[in-house]
Amino acid sequence: MFMYAERVVSGMRPTGRLHLGHYHGVLKNWVKLQDEYPCFFFVADWHALTTQYDEPQSIAQHTWDLIIDWLAAGINPNQATIFIQSRVLEHAELHLLLSMSTPLGWLERVPTYKDQIEKLSHKDLTTYGFLGYPVLQAADILIYRANLVPVGEDQVPHIELTREIARRFNHFYGREPEFEAKALEAVKKLGGKRAKLYLELRTRYQQNGDDEALAQAKAMLEEAQSLTLGDRERLYGYLEGRHRLILVEPEALLTEAAKMPGLDGQKMSKSYGNTIALREEPEIVTKKVRTMRTDPARVRRTDPGEPERCPVWQFHKIYTDATCHQWVQEGCRTAKIGCLECKQPVLDAILKEQAQFRERAQPYLDDPSLVRAIVADGCEKARKVAQETMRDVREAMGIDYT
Repeated sequence: MFMYAERVVSGMRPTGRLHLGHYHGVLKNWVKLQDEYPCFFFVADWHALTTQYDEPQSIAQHTWDLIIDWLAAGINPNQATIFIQSRVLEHAELHLLLSMSTPLGWLERVPTYKDQIEKLSHKDLTTYGFLGYPVLQAADILIYRANLVPVGEDQVPHIELTREIARRFNHFYGREPEFEAKALEAVKKLGGKRAKLYLELRTRYQQNGDDEALAQAKAMLEEAQSLTLGDRERLYGYLEGRHRLILVEPEALLTEAAKMPGLDGQKMSKSYGNTIALREEPEIVTKKVRTMRTDPARVRRTDPGEPERCPVWQFHKIYTDATCHQWVQEGCRTAKIGCLECKQPVLDAILKEQAQFRERAQPYLDDPSLVRAIVADGCEKARKVAQETMRDVREAMGIDYT
């Protein structure tokens, strides 16, 4: 069983084939994280319905394309759990139960709520599903008791809302009968020496506010192999002077994403029509790069340019090394190199990168049953964790009726 204190969860909406912005902004980080933590990566197909409820036909194909793109990018199903949100029904159950205690005002103040309504003004988003999607997002995280969620700065408010929802739930339902007696029984399972140390550290923290003692005690609990998940939660709560911790408050794992420009210098986005897909055909990539916009001041080959004004320079920052950067800076400003020459190292690097993506993807394109098997296995693993959480949630709320 994974210890929830060392678990990462993240998801993506299936809205179409991924592009290089997704890779350099998100997937490269996922590939790194899977080597460091137990990771749960899911296709958020129910989230896609919050804005595509009137046209769900494409979601299924987008879902499989998305997973193949993940595998092409280097997500390893032997390291990370890959699954589809709608195939783990416990997400919907926890979403429903959390929605009962989440104040309406919390949802109305989510920064992206009004922003998305304005951006998608051609759609009717005055729906319960769209207003409540942050609760579904919270359920997606809390059901795996993950403590780390990789996000950019713009998503931090969603993680903070998830923390508030978890805190409110624990306040209402964390009052386990005979909690202290059960916690003291759990202490005994640590063994004589560690049980004594735990109680000493608890006293130091609660009486003196010793944060180092708190950290030491938490580390000891994380390493303890003799505890059930329920006992571990009780001891976390007992340590901090509160009741049993049912849902874990996650932390935002801020990631430094490469600022991937589009072919026109704007942010790479399908809505701008300025993308290079993750698995684009080489001839299409070549045409796109060679016809990219450059510094508008370079009307003729002999005109000097300024790299900082050129979208191609932004690609150089991601794809080429310091020596090449110096060559570009000097050659552009003195007109010693032309724009096509400047683009060639970038094109070569992208084609090399994409050759790896296509090679990884090919077995799954040749035999789609391989993808289905990965997802089936991932859904089973995810479901076991989710079911365990839901048993505790129902018990805490008193609706297990046993």
